[in-house]
Amino acid sequence: MRVPALVPRLRPFTSTIFAEMTALANRTGSVNLGQGFPDTDGPQAMLDAAKAAIDSGANQDPPGPGVPALRQAIAEHRARYGVRYDPDTAVLVTVGATEAIAASLLALVEPGDEVLLVEPYYDSYAAAVAMAGATRRAVGLAEEPGTGRLGLDVAALRAAVTPRTRAVLVNSPHNPTGTVFTRDELAAVAALCVEHDLVAITDEVYEHLVFDGREHLPLAAFPGMAERTVTISSAGKSFNCTGWKIGWACAPAPLLDAVRAAKQFLTFVGGAPFQPAVAHALRHELPWVDGLRDSLQDKRSRLAEGLTDAGFAVRPCEGTYFITADVRPLGFDDGERLCRELPGRIGVVGVPVQVFADHPERWKHLVRFAFCKRDEVLDEAVTRLRKLGG
Repeated sequence: MRVPALVPRLRPFTSTIFAEMTALANRTGSVNLGQGFPDTDGPQAMLDAAKAAIDSGANQDPPGPGVPALRQAIAEHRARYGVRYDPDTAVLVTVGATEAIAASLLALVEPGDEVLLVEPYYDSYAAAVAMAGATRRAVGLAEEPGTGRLGLDVAALRAAVTPRTRAVLVNSPHNPTGTVFTRDELAAVAALCVEHDLVAITDEVYEHLVFDGREHLPLAAFPGMAERTVTISSAGKSFNCTGWKIGWACAPAPLLDAVRAAKQFLTFVGGAPFQPAVAHALRHELPWVDGLRDSLQDKRSRLAEGLTDAGFAVRPCEGTYFITADVRPLGFDDGERLCRELPGRIGVVGVPVQVFADHPERWKHLVRFAFCKRDEVLDEAVTRLRKLGG
């Protein structure tokens, strides 16, 4: 039987490593620090609001753009950054941020266009570019001398632009590395977009999870960017409800109309009883999110110290759920091979950073660990990881 043409283009990016690592974790009783699922629930009032919505009959299809209360709450939330959106024309509720990213690429790039990605990248990006019939050009983060921070390589990003470049996809706070782009880095991206008339699609799902006094800076707030940026975020990471799949895209009407047209033929709508609950959370539960951020900052430091003590060279983590560690000081040179061995050897699951890249050789020394877990889970993982150096 002939294989559909799209399948070979998607297979490298629909990462089987997560399924394999989860299966290994279950089979070996491993501590799973591979996937970014928090092991505690979000604010109780938000959960109660979802239950109340179910009981009140909010169980059928909501309006296509999303329930009005949620769109208004999203617009109010974005205004905190100084960016204004009309909730009726510039805000679209999606089935998580992943759908918003896919719909944006399907809507705004054409077959033959090029899309700039920052490598390593969340694996759905490349798949969505492929489904749009476009070509990706991946530009790697660069390690800063002396600090180990993985920062944006502005010169390389600029050099990657060609006459076919249509869009750039920016993820900050950045998964998988935990980097938070600085004002200067984002200003350089904005200048590049304006100069070359590029559309920017920004994945900002970790916007509230930035550490050590840093602030999240939306690209849309930079000069010349409001009219050319699709800003994407979601409730999952901010409110510990990753399974609800309530995301959103915000953009000026000419861009959002196109995104809405693509989105309606993907899932149409979703999450009817969760939408009013997320509206409540955006309006009333941000102090809870501040506490979550502080807790995750402590967990970040807890795991970083444990990994360092176990012999890893830990890279700076400025936000998100994730920290990356260099395996070479422990005598290993291939993170993927090590990750496949870890469950059987010591009962821990991590994810190799090279599976998020077009140029895996550059990243094969790094492994990503998730710290959005209970302290006792992190401590047990560290106890087991210390065995690698023994």
